[in-house]
Amino acid sequence: MNCQPLDNLNIIVAVAKNGAIGRNNQLLYHLPDDLKHFKELTTGHTIIMGRKTFESLPKGALPNRRNIVLSRQEGVHYENAECYRSLEEALMQCDYTEDVYIIGGADLYKQTLGLAARIHLTLIDDTPEDADAFFPTINPSEWTETSRETHPADEKHAHAYTFIDYVRK
Repeated sequence: MNCQPLDNLNIIVAVAKNGAIGRNNQLLYHLPDDLKHFKELTTGHTIIMGRKTFESLPKGALPNRRNIVLSRQEGVHYENAECYRSLEEALMQCDYTEDVYIIGGADLYKQTLGLAARIHLTLIDDTPEDADAFFPTINPSEWTETSRETHPADEKHAHAYTFIDYVRK
């Protein structure tokens, strides 16, 4: 696969302080403002996810987005989603003018960290010990932080969290 960064490729992820992103194919946290932030960024755009991530969505395909699911399994079909067997095949179906968001899981994040132009990261002020999925380490020599917005814990959010945007150097 071409290893050049793609100007229209974004990663969006919620990460604990130890890099944890999930457990038992589920998100670790329910932060309403993070979900709202995710929806604001991805609505009207293309989202690409692995099969397990898609299957973890409570209502299937996310509305008002082009849903692309990656699965190595032959003949996989999901309602309101396009299925491809590889990231390369999926990206070939995307126009360079459309914003594409990688939404998980861990293996897909590893595959795309070197290709993405931007990372929209929610850093959660917590360190879960029982996570089984992790986001790869962001190399500071490859990324520049462009914005940071910190929010305290409150009645709807059990943990403080920070929205951080990065662009590739």
